[in-house]
Amino acid sequence: MKKSVPVAELKMGMYVAELDRPWTETPFMFQGFYLETDEQLETLKQYCKTVFVDPDPPKLAEPIALRPRAMPRPAARSGASQLDLSRIGKVRYVEQAPVEREVKQAEVAYKSTTKLASEAVEAVRAGRTLDAPSVEQAVRSMTESVLRNPDALLLFSQLKEKGDYTTSHAVDSAVYMTAFGRFLQLPAEDISLLGYLGLLQDVGKTRLPTELLNKRNRLSEAEFAQAKQHVQYSVEILSNTPGLPPGLGELALLHHERQDGSGYPKGLKGRDIGLLGSIAGIIDTFDALTARRPYAEPVPPSAALSMLYKWRGSFFDPVLIEQFIRCIGIFPLGSTVELNSGEIGIVIAQNLEKRLQPRVMVIRDAAGNPLKPQKLLDLSRGLKAPDGEPYRIRRTLEYGRIPVTADSLFND
Repeated sequence: MKKSVPVAELKMGMYVAELDRPWTETPFMFQGFYLETDEQLETLKQYCKTVFVDPDPPKLAEPIALRPRAMPRPAARSGASQLDLSRIGKVRYVEQAPVEREVKQAEVAYKSTTKLASEAVEAVRAGRTLDAPSVEQAVRSMTESVLRNPDALLLFSQLKEKGDYTTSHAVDSAVYMTAFGRFLQLPAEDISLLGYLGLLQDVGKTRLPTELLNKRNRLSEAEFAQAKQHVQYSVEILSNTPGLPPGLGELALLHHERQDGSGYPKGLKGRDIGLLGSIAGIIDTFDALTARRPYAEPVPPSAALSMLYKWRGSFFDPVLIEQFIRCIGIFPLGSTVELNSGEIGIVIAQNLEKRLQPRVMVIRDAAGNPLKPQKLLDLSRGLKAPDGEPYRIRRTLEYGRIPVTADSLFND
């Protein structure tokens, strides 16, 4: 039976089942966690006075929301269906430029990649061959930006007004996949390959009827079977395009496969899907959930991450899901947040060591008036709000509540 415990009397190892306020008003990403770190305790002290502790908690509960970042240990995993994670953690990447400087290069990379993706779609629809050198140039530009500073391209992609879903999904998937590859400390050649994959794995949709792609209602069984053929179409297009990375076509087969074998087209499981294919499946799902599609409204990134978390171990590899959640962050880039000062800001950069203290661009004062000039706060530096208390994020506001663009953040 759950019992009420003052936060001041909590002890490490207790399972916090309920708070004295809604979970959505706190930085905790998931409902229910074991108290294991001082960071968790300090956060509870900031947001709550009393919590409910469960002495008989669910066995699968994990304090994932606030655990420090750590790369998985491949040797600790076993079983024929488990992924080979030995390529993770191979390279230590260093931030080469602050986000406010890199965002200009990120804008160029994003816009050129979007133009290329749109042209590629039209070329394939017209029966022409993909322009491999242009694809290579776009992927290189994007990858180089991510390697310098992944936050810039991720931020720009979140704040950019979206156009055609097929094009924006391809570009944003490529952005997420390269950024996640960097976060996992994969070799640069793997990160580049993920960029190609994100950009082109759905190119086969160009061979599907437009009315099928734009249908607003649930697909019939026959229509769904037809839609699934886009995977094989992608393989054919990529395999017949000279100049693309070897094996790209085979990788494009994998983003709809699932850890438990319930995916398509082959019903592959864990190890057979492979690391890059498993990453592709996670990103494809996350970006689709958070984008506006003909048949569905977007969900907030935090809600999409919660859905992925529920699907860990069944649809997706649990280690990769945990790492992806850490990559996106407790306060995802582009999130609109209210500070304890009452001011409103946009999260523009993560702090990997202090996930609750990202860099925030303040865009409105406590009265709700646009702030000119805007001010940049690095919450990890203990900067003081007007009342003398250190700045902290009070809550995340409704997704998209305050329209803002990257240009308005950095050019005003």
